[in-house]
Amino acid sequence: MKTTKLILSIISMILFVIIALQSCAAGFSNTLQENGELGGTAGLMLGICMVIAAIVGMVTRKGGKGGAFTAGGFYLAGAVIGYVNAGSYADLKIWSTVSLAFGIVFIAGTLIAARKNG
Repeated sequence: MKTTKLILSIISMILFVIIALQSCAAGFSNTLQENGELGGTAGLMLGICMVIAAIVGMVTRKGGKGGAFTAGGFYLAGAVIGYVNAGSYADLKIWSTVSLAFGIVFIAGTLIAARKNG
């Protein structure tokens, strides 16, 4: 599970760059269209949640349950923010699904590992 957490953390850091760039473009587009949508801002918040979760997950991957649950919580919080505010920014739903999956892997993987170790 330690390797999985490390890999997901690295992927999250890479995705942060992609999500941030797309969100800036979506926010700029929303501003030009004056449509009042928050997809760009929500995407940036999702990216920030993902990079925080990645850092926490990377630093605490060898530790106990607390770090994994914290990282999973940030992934899940980012996913909720993304789903609620996606609007016309359809890619945000995809990134939110990725964040949701990463959060589930962190939390479920930690619970399964804790059961195996007793």
